[in-house]
Amino acid sequence: MEEKSRILRVSELNLAIKRLLESEVPLLWVRGEISNLVKAASGHFYFSLKDDQAQVRCVMFRHKNQLLGAPVANGQQVEVLAVTTLYEQRGDFQLTVEQLRPAGLGVLYERFAQLKLKLESEGLFDAARKRPLPAYPRRIGIVTSPQAAALRDVLTTLRLRLPGVPVVLYPTPVQGAGSAEKIAQAIAEASRRAECDVLIVCRGGGSIEDLWSFNEEIVARAIAASAIPVVSGVGHETDFTIADFVADERAPTPTAAAQRVVPDRRELLRSLQDLAQHLRRAQRNRLQNSMQTVDYLQRRLVHPAQQLQRQSQQLDQLHQRLQRADAHRRQQWQWQWLSLARRLQAASGDHERLQDRQANLAQRLIRAMRTVQQRHATRLENVAQHLIYLDPKQVLARGYSMVQDANGRVVSDADTLAVGEELRVTFAHGWARTEVKKTGGK
Repeated sequence: MEEKSRILRVSELNLAIKRLLESEVPLLWVRGEISNLVKAASGHFYFSLKDDQAQVRCVMFRHKNQLLGAPVANGQQVEVLAVTTLYEQRGDFQLTVEQLRPAGLGVLYERFAQLKLKLESEGLFDAARKRPLPAYPRRIGIVTSPQAAALRDVLTTLRLRLPGVPVVLYPTPVQGAGSAEKIAQAIAEASRRAECDVLIVCRGGGSIEDLWSFNEEIVARAIAASAIPVVSGVGHETDFTIADFVADERAPTPTAAAQRVVPDRRELLRSLQDLAQHLRRAQRNRLQNSMQTVDYLQRRLVHPAQQLQRQSQQLDQLHQRLQRADAHRRQQWQWQWLSLARRLQAASGDHERLQDRQANLAQRLIRAMRTVQQRHATRLENVAQHLIYLDPKQVLARGYSMVQDANGRVVSDADTLAVGEELRVTFAHGWARTEVKKTGGK
């Protein structure tokens, strides 16, 4: 009774309710829209989290909000991990926020990571399969929404950089239900028609939900199957989608995509001016060289009449040299004929003497041949007689014998023999094998 009749101070009441909330309500996730955001000088964030029926006050202290990867603003749909508590001084029920993330990003990020891993394992992100963009496209295709600001940015950039290049628009919604299928259909249609040299798939910036159509597998596979090189220009520089990884080239923005597919007209004009200047300089140098060559050839050029006269003189000189050479050759032949005639006349008177000398030399040759032949026959007979004396068989015939060991070597010294060793003894007629029983010295 005393407990019920006890009167509490306001601070005691608020403290009791705070302790009750913090002990009974667990740490939980809450989803809602940020409103009345105040970023205090202390670095703490104060805001309300609301839905269409209610709202709750929230505080996120500096040491927590410094860990956020993206700025926080009114109107954002977020999910907060918070502790329920009571601000005692004012008696306000509030959430003390520990973590904050865009609403739905937990599931979306998980889907994004799973699809990225799947397509990467299939090789859709490999640099080897990416195709180079044409340097000077004859026609450019754009897959985006006709109402998108990105289309205006792309067309403006193309017109400024290289006006006159035809552009084909393949209209499609770029967000909302069914947009992924329609984007894929537009890419497939552009690939089938094959009327463009390069295809830009683009849209402006937005939340991850707004860009999610470009994270769908059907869009990624349509880009990979495209017969036309694809440039992805989706969102802002910090935005990355699955389409960026599959495309042949990723541009950070739609404007950058347009800059990537066409060269800058001013750069081309400067290049042409440089080439024209180089060409003029080369033509001038070549012309000057040709003029110097003409001057040199002109100095060497001889009038046809002078050249004919000089060639006529050369012909006369050659004719005279030919006549002198012919006369000299005839004179030499005449001298040779006279010399041969005199030698023949001198040789005809001594013909008989030479015949006698020849007969005498023939007889001397026959006698010398007979003498040499007889001398060689006598020498051959003497050599044959010596061979007979040296013939081992003749020695054996006189009673001698030849002793050989088991290796066929002739034995001439008894000291080289061993008792029991077999020997071969060869006689004048036949041979015998014997065994050493005893050896003796000299």
